[in-house]
Amino acid sequence: MQLDHKYVLRDEKELSEHYGKGNDASLAKEVNFLHQHYQRFVEASTYVVLASAGPGGLDASPRGDTAGFVKIADENTLLIPDRAGNNRVDTLHNLVNDPRIGLLFLIPGIGESLRVNGTVRISIAPDLLDRFIVQGKRPRSVLVIHVETAYFQCPRAAVRADLWNPDKFVNRTALPSSGTILADLSGRRLGGAEWDRTREETVRATLY
Repeated sequence: MQLDHKYVLRDEKELSEHYGKGNDASLAKEVNFLHQHYQRFVEASTYVVLASAGPGGLDASPRGDTAGFVKIADENTLLIPDRAGNNRVDTLHNLVNDPRIGLLFLIPGIGESLRVNGTVRISIAPDLLDRFIVQGKRPRSVLVIHVETAYFQCPRAAVRADLWNPDKFVNRTALPSSGTILADLSGRRLGGAEWDRTREETVRATLY
């Protein structure tokens, strides 16, 4: 896609001239700790997206579990268990090289979200892992996040998307199945109908 460069915003000056400043409410909502109201959002959240950067590039990776799976150690510290997954550990590869992280907390049915930025240490301390045992299984590690900023995001994006309206939910059969995607991308070495048939059972058996 070709862009006309005279219409491309290229620096802070041009950006500020085009957008101006944030309104008073948007500026007042950002603090450098987890305010008690923001703690309530973290405790209610069942889904958080982790954004990170490293030598291999950028990554945005989801984490989800029952409400309260992200624990609040204090007003400047969050703890997130790293559960079973595909073992690519893209986020962790990034974080050992660049500890900066961005978090987006979502709560089913709630239009507002919570944005948190900070830095991370990856811990495998046994006593810390034991705090997150589920179904007799420890997480592989725990992300210890030092909170630097927290910001309450307005619901406009969720309202425009009609995100939590069940009448707008897309039937899974309307899109390619995971088995089809994997088969096509792997040259038919992986995936296929058998993958799809057993996928839900496999996922549920390996949640932790």
